[in-house]
Amino acid sequence: MESKLHIVMFPWFAYGHINPFIQLSNKLSSHGIQISFFSLPGNVARIESSLNNTPLNQVIPLTIPPTEGLSSNFDSSSDITPETGELLKVALDQMQPQVRTLLSQLQPHIILFDFAHYWIPSIAYELGIKAVNYSVFSAVANSYLTIPARINDPNKQPTVDDLKVPPPGFPKTSITSMKTFQARDFLYLFKSFNGLPSGFNKIMSFIKSCDAIIYKTCTEIESPYIDYLKTQIGKPMLLAGSAVPPPPSGKLEEKWETWLGKFPEQSVIFCNFGSETYLDNEQIQELTLGLELTGLPFFLVLNFGTGSFDAQNKLEASLPEGFRERIKDRGVVHTGWVQQQHILAHKSVGCYLNHSGFSSVIEGIVNDCQLAFVAQKGDQFLNSKMFSGDLKVGVEVNRRDEDGFFGKEDILEAIKTVMVDTDTEPGKSIRKNHSNWKKFFLDKDIETKYIANLVKELEALVQKA
Repeated sequence: MESKLHIVMFPWFAYGHINPFIQLSNKLSSHGIQISFFSLPGNVARIESSLNNTPLNQVIPLTIPPTEGLSSNFDSSSDITPETGELLKVALDQMQPQVRTLLSQLQPHIILFDFAHYWIPSIAYELGIKAVNYSVFSAVANSYLTIPARINDPNKQPTVDDLKVPPPGFPKTSITSMKTFQARDFLYLFKSFNGLPSGFNKIMSFIKSCDAIIYKTCTEIESPYIDYLKTQIGKPMLLAGSAVPPPPSGKLEEKWETWLGKFPEQSVIFCNFGSETYLDNEQIQELTLGLELTGLPFFLVLNFGTGSFDAQNKLEASLPEGFRERIKDRGVVHTGWVQQQHILAHKSVGCYLNHSGFSSVIEGIVNDCQLAFVAQKGDQFLNSKMFSGDLKVGVEVNRRDEDGFFGKEDILEAIKTVMVDTDTEPGKSIRKNHSNWKKFFLDKDIETKYIANLVKELEALVQKA
C-alpha cells in the first residue's frame, strides 16, 4: 500500500552526507512517500539527477546568509574544506528563519535532519512536524563516541586517554581500545568553533529533543552496538538497513576500460580514499612505494581538496622520485573524480585499499574486491576495526600508535594477506567471510524488508500524539 507521508530531507552539505539521504529518499519514494529535499543552490542539479523523478518529489535551494570568511560566491559543497565546513555551520545556524518559513509552507509530516542541525526539533515541534535524526554514521561510531555515557562531567572535556577506551557499558567486541592518534582525532568532536556548541553537544541536544533516530545499518552487521545505543538514547531507534549502493549506470570511461583490460582477473589493486579525505606527502610516499613493492598492477586516486590545476601540481610534487617511470606499465596515479563503482566492478580489480567509509566498504564487498583499510578520521577508525575485527572481511594496515604513521612494508603486508597468502590464515578466513557477506548484501529481500518496516514505523510515528 502506498504511503501518504510527506518527508523533508535536510542533510549536511557535503556529498558524503547528501548521497545517503538521496539513497534513502529513493527507497522511501518507491513506497509513495513525497520527498522535499533541502540543499545549497549549487547542489540542486546533481541531486535532481539522482532523485527518483516523480511529480511529488522536489529539490528546494536554500539561500546562504552572508557569513564572514565565507565567499559570497559559495553555493556548492564540492569544495568544502575543514575550514569552510566550520563557516558553513555558522551559515546553517543563520538559516533557521528561512527553514521555519519553508516548513510552515510545506507542512510535511516529518523532517529528517543531519548531525549539525541541532535546532530543527524545536522548530518542528512548534509547527507540529515530527523531527527525526538520520545518522549517516555507523552504529559502532555512534555508540563509541556520541552517547551520554561518554562524558561524566559536562563541564570537563574528555582527554586523549579517555577516548582511547570505550565508554562505560560498551559491548564486549573486538574494539577494546583505540590508538593514540585515533583518540586525538576524536577530540575534534568535543571542540567548539566560532562560538557554536561542539559537535558532541549538538548531538546530545537533538537526542533529547527529537522524536526518533534512524540509523543507516542493520542488526545483522552491528547488533551489539545497536543494543548498546538503545540503552543510551531513550528514543525510538529505527533501522534503514545497510544501504547497499545501487548499481552504477552507464559505462566505464574507455581509457580506464582499456587500461584495466590489460591485466588478469582480480589482479589489480584499486586505491581511493574518498572525496573528502587527503593524505599528506609522507603518507603518499610510503603508500606509493608500498604499492610498487607488491609487484601487482594498481590504480591509485589521490585528492588534495583544491582546484584541479593545483591538485595536479600537488600530485606530481608528492610522488617519489622516478616513481612514474618505474611503474608506467602497471600503475595509474590519478587526481580528481573517477567512476569508483564501475572500476570496482571491473573483472580485473581484485583488491580495494580504502579509508573505511561505510558505503565504500560495502561497494568493495559486493564487487568481490578484497579489502585493506587505511582509515583517516573519526568514524572511519571504528568502521575499520569492526570490519576487520568483528566481521573479519578485511585487514587493517598496521599504524604507529602516536601519529598513525604507516610504512611501505605495512602496505605490502596488508595487501599480501588478502591478495597473496589466501591459502593460509588469516587470508583464508577473510575470503570465506567476504563471500558470505557479499551474499548478504546482495539479498534484495533483506533490504526490502528493512525499508518496508521503516515506512510502517514512520507512519506510526506520525500517528502518535
